[in-house]
Amino acid sequence: MSQTTDAAETETPLLFGRVLDGQGGARPIAWAEALEWQPAAAGEVLWLHICRNRPGVLEWLEGRLHIPEPTAELLVSDQTRPRAFREGETLVGTLRGINFNPGAEPEDMISMQFWCDGRRLVTLRRDPLQIPREVVALLDRGDGPPDAGATITLLAELLIARMSQSIVDMNDVLDVLEHDDPEEHAERMLKRISTIRRNCLGLKRHMAPQHEALEQISRDAPFWFEEHDRREIAESIARLRRYLDDIDISKESALVLQDEIRARSLASSEHATYMLTIVAGIFLPLSFLTGLLGINVGGMPGMQDPDAFWAVVALCGLLFTALIVAFRRLRWL
Repeated sequence: MSQTTDAAETETPLLFGRVLDGQGGARPIAWAEALEWQPAAAGEVLWLHICRNRPGVLEWLEGRLHIPEPTAELLVSDQTRPRAFREGETLVGTLRGINFNPGAEPEDMISMQFWCDGRRLVTLRRDPLQIPREVVALLDRGDGPPDAGATITLLAELLIARMSQSIVDMNDVLDVLEHDDPEEHAERMLKRISTIRRNCLGLKRHMAPQHEALEQISRDAPFWFEEHDRREIAESIARLRRYLDDIDISKESALVLQDEIRARSLASSEHATYMLTIVAGIFLPLSFLTGLLGINVGGMPGMQDPDAFWAVVALCGLLFTALIVAFRRLRWL
């Protein structure tokens, strides 16, 4: 039944709608019914998940829900920096989650705006977001949140929990790179490390403001946001703080590994240059000697002596040996 209801909303802003029964379950609701919805029993809460870039969303927010124009524009805007504030007895906010859509990078965050007055909860997004669907699945099984405050809390918790997998993935890549051979794969390793550092910076830049938004919810949420919801938000704040610390550690680890690879690559290059210099220093006198004896002018000694060639070879061998001994005594070799 829920799939039929959700599929029927393709021409409306509604992605899905549920009426929470206050016991962890919910029933689907269509767009037309949602427009005229009133609670039929104590504890019922209407949750509508909206695609905010479809036509008519702004007008519906202002006309049906009587949301002030600045707040309604915030709910449908692309200015998605995490924030939260109380407006009378309503709670308004923007949260971000990691983009797990195909082809997306972890730092490509997806925003979700929400508005709630305790009886009605409206969440809005532009790009596909998996978290609301996971909460709906819990509600359809009868194991979901019982009210609006618990739903907001669960959404925030799941958005934050998804960070953990990205951090674990980045740390796994760093562990593999630490055991790789930088002399053979230096360029590939540096490229992957740069990607990890960029991901860390993106996650930190986008998720740090979410910490402030959750604290704002915990402090200033209206009366319908119950005490156990505040405790759950506090746990989410602590978890987010730990994740932000883990991101800093991953970023520093990537930086140390990057510096180590560059230092080893530079040392290898300098060693090769040094060895070439030593070889040039050894063969330069020999080249000078053979070049001098090879000039095509009269009067060159040994031109008529058949043993002169072997004498020159012996002289070159002695000179080569003397240069090796001298370089070793100078500790150049």
